[in-house]
Amino acid sequence: MPIERAAADDLRALEFRDPEEVLDPEKLYTVYEIGRLLQGLDPEAELDIETENVLLDWAIPWMMSHADEFVFAEPTDETDPGYYGLAQ
Repeated sequence: MPIERAAADDLRALEFRDPEEVLDPEKLYTVYEIGRLLQGLDPEAELDIETENVLLDWAIPWMMSHADEFVFAEPTDETDPGYYGLAQ
């Protein structure tokens, strides 16, 4: 449900960072870890499933908009997610 603009205490510009500002060029990450990093969290932080889903909702479109800046590595196990890193 929408709220009145005046009810918001802190309005900030919506900013998206470039992949090289978020990821270590020497590492590969799962999409879940990238979602955490985009929020300034430790990539191994334990999160509840609802929070994890919200972070994925942000991470996937961000990755798609920067697809040419990523490389992909197959998962280590077929039940695990793949890994993404910076194209070099």
